[in-house]
Amino acid sequence: MSSFEIRKVGGRIGAEVLGVDLGTGLTDSVFDRIHEAFLEHKVLFFRDQDITDEAQLEFAGRFGPLTQKHPMMRTVDGAPQVIPIDGEDQRANHWHTDISFTQAPSLGTTLRAMVLPPYGGDTMVANGAAGYKDLPKELRDIADKLWAVHTNRAEQPKLGTERGEEVRKAFMAKRFEAAHPVVRVHPESGEPSLFLGGFAQRFVGMTQRESQGLIDVLQGYVRRPENTARWTWRVGDVLIFDNRATQHYAINDYDDHKRVLHRVSITGDVPVGLDGRTSYVIENGVEDGEGE
Repeated sequence: MSSFEIRKVGGRIGAEVLGVDLGTGLTDSVFDRIHEAFLEHKVLFFRDQDITDEAQLEFAGRFGPLTQKHPMMRTVDGAPQVIPIDGEDQRANHWHTDISFTQAPSLGTTLRAMVLPPYGGDTMVANGAAGYKDLPKELRDIADKLWAVHTNRAEQPKLGTERGEEVRKAFMAKRFEAAHPVVRVHPESGEPSLFLGGFAQRFVGMTQRESQGLIDVLQGYVRRPENTARWTWRVGDVLIFDNRATQHYAINDYDDHKRVLHRVSITGDVPVGLDGRTSYVIENGVEDGEGE
């Protein structure tokens, strides 16, 4: 494929893949180059892909087993692995890593633009590995030893609409909590990364109030402008980001207009810290009144 090209969109994160039609399948050699770029650039963008849900599922499935039905979110009829990200349901305008409140968060997420507003609605992705590299040694030494409790009860934005409130209540109907190392070692590249985001509510052994200041400081390094990529969508565009080393943010600046993306996620593994310890479950789908 002579036109095949991987072009960086920023110095620290993001690349656009050119000359690839995701609807016709990928040869092993082309996919190997895409996978290598995925690990290096953390998020890949594909413009103007005229593909179906089935093709999106096939593409995502090249990276690993697909995630089955999300524990709280609605899915496309007949396709439980496809989640319609609809601005009328929710607007995830906070930095987060998908389902980091479970013991094994997603490996990666693919998004495909179906319906777009006339303006706004960009997606931003931040590089947690670059954020970790930016830490001064004194702060890195602290982060290396910390563990954080991630929960679905943290940072769920309110839309102020009846439908939005129904989705928000469903998302939080059961409590999921998991403890993860603040510095996660990437299972393929071996690269250390700050693993936080909006679902990280507090550090293990500390209260939320005691934790929040340092969480904000560490998050500030991940969210530095030079560590982020911003994508302005066109219908048909596809992106895939590495949840093991990134956070993302859906910008809520499109007023009452329609915005729908189709999301397919890849099943992840259990995070591992610098000391070799692995993440563990605190609560797994506990309803109010159950558990502690």
